[in-house]
Amino acid sequence: MPTEILMPALSPTMEEGTLAKWLVKEGDSVASGDLLAEIETDKATMEFEAVDDGIVGKILVPEGTEAVKVNTAIAVLLAEGESADDIGTTNTTKDVAAAPAQPEEPAPAPVPGPPPAQRPAPAAAKGPDGARIFASPLARRIAAEKGVDLSRITGSGPHGRIVKVDVIHGQPAPAVPAAATEVAKPSAPPPAAAATPPADAIAKLYQGRDFEEITLDGMRKTIAARLTEAKQSIPHFYLRREIKLDALLKFRGELNRQLESRGVKLSVNDFIIKACALALQDVPAANSVWAGDRMLQLKSSDVAVAVAVDGGLFTPVLQDADKKTLSTLSAEMKDLASRARDRKLAPHEYQGGSFAISNLGMFGIENFDAVINPPHGAILAVGAGIKKPVVGKDGELEIATVMSVTLSVDHRVIDGALGAQLLEAIVGNLENPMTMLA
Repeated sequence: MPTEILMPALSPTMEEGTLAKWLVKEGDSVASGDLLAEIETDKATMEFEAVDDGIVGKILVPEGTEAVKVNTAIAVLLAEGESADDIGTTNTTKDVAAAPAQPEEPAPAPVPGPPPAQRPAPAAAKGPDGARIFASPLARRIAAEKGVDLSRITGSGPHGRIVKVDVIHGQPAPAVPAAATEVAKPSAPPPAAAATPPADAIAKLYQGRDFEEITLDGMRKTIAARLTEAKQSIPHFYLRREIKLDALLKFRGELNRQLESRGVKLSVNDFIIKACALALQDVPAANSVWAGDRMLQLKSSDVAVAVAVDGGLFTPVLQDADKKTLSTLSAEMKDLASRARDRKLAPHEYQGGSFAISNLGMFGIENFDAVINPPHGAILAVGAGIKKPVVGKDGELEIATVMSVTLSVDHRVIDGALGAQLLEAIVGNLENPMTMLA
């Protein structure tokens, strides 16, 4: 029978997306792994591959359609021997955000007569517990020919559906107790809108004033939801320090002169990334994330860095930052930032990490408090380096370049003393930059 191609969830947080472009048309033959469409998520534009062989029988969602819910049918795939006449109306197609059809004249009531002969539906495969096993027609046919028990195969298609490649190359799934097979349902987002007046009520406040109504895109909706959740559910506390940058600026200048022939130019931000990564190794208990009913303490230092893009921001993650040289971190950060601005990052490049950095110093901001990006345990807000009068070691007044930082900490993960140790380690690395090369 025809197989529905469903809107995929291309990231763990994706709930809907825009079907930006179809790369196939009705009647095209496709094989598993062929590109079908380009999907715009809240973070990036990604290519969607076929998981089955067949013929594109009907495209249900035209390209350019926005806000298509995950698991909505977007096309129908026909197997060998099937035709477009076999495609019926599905329940999922009614959820597609498309233009409404013009109403038709009601059809005359049918004349009662003998019921037509019903074609028997193909028997669905069932597991030992009687639960239905979802598999494509081609996968079922190959399994029957090879004598493969579908109940022992793990499906890689939508909703865990078994497809051809699973039967040919897949290994039988280990037996799992029934209680362990239940998938935890994602918790509903917090009722952020409950305390906010309805949109129409707010708009009425500005009647008679000129304004432009801006529709929220997927990225802005996701940022709003996640940051609202973060401030409502994470018990933030804040630790503040000032850091003398003169030794770092001098050391950076010397390194850049030596690296000029290689086309490398280190930024202050590169040193901040390295300093935070090493500090997480010096204070390993702070290299942790909140996981609901437990904490996860990471072994490596995976540091996320906020990058501003049109309409929002990304936080690409520099994995194993403690093990990388400053020049490697600099090159990797430039690459991630460039692709973030083009929205070309893959999900694994902006998910994960235990710690984040948000630097607004280049905009002249002296200090601010950043919001923790869950499940991170902390985020460092970095301000601009400002020349200020300070008291030197000998008690004399001198001028120094001072940078203000604020560490926002999740109190569920990191207590006050532990957060202070982490911030002290960061300050020590930046005020004594030579130690970061040891």
